[in-house]
Amino acid sequence: MFPSGKTLRPNAAMPGYHDAPSIHAATADYERWLGRGTPLIAADLARKHETMRADVFGFFRGSYYRWAQRWATLCPEVAHVPHLLAVGDLHVANFGTWRDAEGRLAWGVNDLDEAWTLPFTNDLVRLAASARLAVRVDGLRLDEDAAADAILDGYREALASRAVPFVLAEAHPALHRMAMNRLKDPEVFWDKLRGFKFVTAPVPAGALAALRRALPTRDLTMRIVHRIAGVGSLGRPRYVAIAEWHGGLIAREAKPIIASAAAWAAGKPVSTRPLYADLLSRVVRCPDPFLWPRGRWLVRRLAPDCSRIDLDALPRERDEARLMHAMGREVANVHVGSLSARKIDGALKRLPRRWLRKAAARMTDDAERDWRAWRTSR
Repeated sequence: MFPSGKTLRPNAAMPGYHDAPSIHAATADYERWLGRGTPLIAADLARKHETMRADVFGFFRGSYYRWAQRWATLCPEVAHVPHLLAVGDLHVANFGTWRDAEGRLAWGVNDLDEAWTLPFTNDLVRLAASARLAVRVDGLRLDEDAAADAILDGYREALASRAVPFVLAEAHPALHRMAMNRLKDPEVFWDKLRGFKFVTAPVPAGALAALRRALPTRDLTMRIVHRIAGVGSLGRPRYVAIAEWHGGLIAREAKPIIASAAAWAAGKPVSTRPLYADLLSRVVRCPDPFLWPRGRWLVRRLAPDCSRIDLDALPRERDEARLMHAMGREVANVHVGSLSARKIDGALKRLPRRWLRKAAARMTDDAERDWRAWRTSR
């Protein structure tokens, strides 16, 4: 860990700045590590690599392992802060909707696969860096520094008040309109899901049992398909059970829970206990009653109103500063479950001026260098 209070800038003399393993070597090593924890699907890995080559935002989403390996070295002045249970792989496309036990539409971070104990600044810097990249390639029209400021303002505002989950009803009309625009057309959603290939190989017993327990009744006839989705988790198996119940289709997905890429970056074995369930139990939110960590498997409901929200699917008329502000508040909702708002706020006040802008810019530059090396490779 870096000495308390010391501010360092990345330069040629900084250990690990120029002599870090190449992005290709890091990718190969991480995927070998991951493959020891779960069987990987070669065709999906190839699809992930192509997505990472297509544009820098796709690269950013698919290479959290590289971030975990690099960020504390490149941003030491903001990494020496209290640790807490963090999202890890946070970015502007990692927010979505679900229905709570009352049937209300809730919104927030919808992927905790990379949960790990990290400096609280990790999530803020990664979110702000992703916003900078989204401005450049994915349709976000907000100024890059203004996006970082809005995220930090929302985070600080939430720390200063009682943590409140996002229920998209009377309290958040603007966010509700943005989310409603994203909700998938049911016919298109189910056509796409049924279009995935049937799983012909034996489904792992744990996944099959978890899927059956997640259905309304155990005797429903299931069709198991292999779903292809996301970027960061492409390559890992996803088993989706599709069944008909009371005249309509329902679906449940099971995917393996693996230790975060941050464990790989720290030199830990893939058998290290994942922290998904730990973070899920502490985050301030209206719980999704259909989201269950079941042993080595994470099971959740798939439906048109339960999905990630892509920026390019949002309506043209939208308040992007408000959206970034809400994302900052949601990060605070995640963090205060494992570290008091008072301690986080005290550490924030000791950080350098405009620290989030500068750290996000530095990590964006690093991601673009890696992406240029990645896309020019075979």
